[in-house]
Amino acid sequence: MTGVSIRTVRDVAGLGAVSAYFGEVWRTPRTAPPYPAEVLRSLVHAGGAVHAAYDGERLAGACAAVFGPPGSQEVYSLVAAAEPGLGQRVKQAQRDWALGLGARTMRWTFDPLVARNARFNLAKLGAVGTEYVVDFYGPMRDGVNDGDESDRLTVTWDLVEPGQPYDPGQPYDPGAREAAPATHRAPDGATLARRDLADLHVWCRVPDDVVKLRTADPALALRWRRAVREVFTEAFGQGFRATGMSRDGWYTLTRENDEEGTV
Repeated sequence: MTGVSIRTVRDVAGLGAVSAYFGEVWRTPRTAPPYPAEVLRSLVHAGGAVHAAYDGERLAGACAAVFGPPGSQEVYSLVAAAEPGLGQRVKQAQRDWALGLGARTMRWTFDPLVARNARFNLAKLGAVGTEYVVDFYGPMRDGVNDGDESDRLTVTWDLVEPGQPYDPGQPYDPGAREAAPATHRAPDGATLARRDLADLHVWCRVPDDVVKLRTADPALALRWRRAVREVFTEAFGQGFRATGMSRDGWYTLTRENDEEGTV
């Protein structure tokens, strides 16, 4: 996108605009944004950072991050959202800021049922899913998550040597996945998960668009949540990590000694 700039936001008015932007993304009332301006102001004052993407003067993306425990050399990204095509630039701004202050890794969470976010985090950025947390926030009342349970996948991004982003020109070969025995069935009746005979890879499918599904059929969306949860918690308990997301909505979970993954 031409004419786009990434800026560090510190002033009250700018932080108010970022707060309102997050409210639009998460469909909350204007009086109850998910990240109030005064919270963002305190975050910046404490040494964190808010970055925003502007298309001309129009706000088109934003993120906020803070440093982790003393001595950890880790940054935690609290929130990030952007219009299509701007996500990598917003995350790169966070990465540059964090590296400049000595960080080596960055963590954040996202809804594991949102396939496009999984593909962005795992396949495009090269982060790795390192923790699955059941009902991370408890009940959520925004317009995106209301009625669901708030399971989250924590990803860790190596800022010094990030994983290799996927190559859009690389042919996608699902052969290994399709050859693996099925282990779980999805709420739609088709295969949900497969595990290879070498016990090094697990593949798990998610719905095409869980946000639309929550609106159309909340009960079915919740069944998907619990089905995927079962696969992930079992696999993570056995030392697997999320290392890839295919174009057709399948995660690759890989044991730590074999993290090549599949995109």
